Amino acid sequence: MDARSRRQAGLTALYLGVFATIWFSVPAADPPLRAALVVASGLALLTALLGAVVVVRTGRAAAALARDRAADRRYGVIVAVEFAVAVLGALALAGLGWSEFVPVLVCAVVGLHFVPLAPVLRDRLLVPLGAALCLVALAGLVVALTSSVQAGLVVGTGAGLLLWGYAALALLTTARTA
Repeated sequence: MDARSRRQAGLTALYLGVFATIWFSVPAADPPLRAALVVASGLALLTALLGAVVVVRTGRAAAALARDRAADRRYGVIVAVEFAVAVLGALALAGLGWSEFVPVLVCAVVGLHFVPLAPVLRDRLLVPLGAALCLVALAGLVVALTSSVQAGLVVGTGAGLLLWGYAALALLTTARTA
């Protein structure tokens, strides 16, 4: 694995590990699930820290090689649109008194944003990750509408597991080729 690819995998582990940690913090769960979510959150954060170590070890030369101004702009636009849609949607749901469904919306938006990011980041596996996140959002919505289980429990746990799994996979690819 070249330095650029190693750096990209480290960044993937770093970012998705952090976001997995955040998603594991969404659900309000009772023991023993709460303890499992805390442990998973800690392991996801450890994955993120190991990703940061990979990024630092690849050094500045790999960072310079990885710079693509056009891709950086596309990335920025995609993330800005994602953020705007998530915030405006969350505000609309809260205004309507449907705050319980904010995690569903945010998870779906995050899943959808991976589709246009896949070619920008040159990572075709982001598309199935995005699809899986959209399915988690749908599952959270269905469960919340048909039972007493909160959508945030389903979505936070599911999204956390998917993002952490992808972060760990990225980290393992750097270890395998080191």
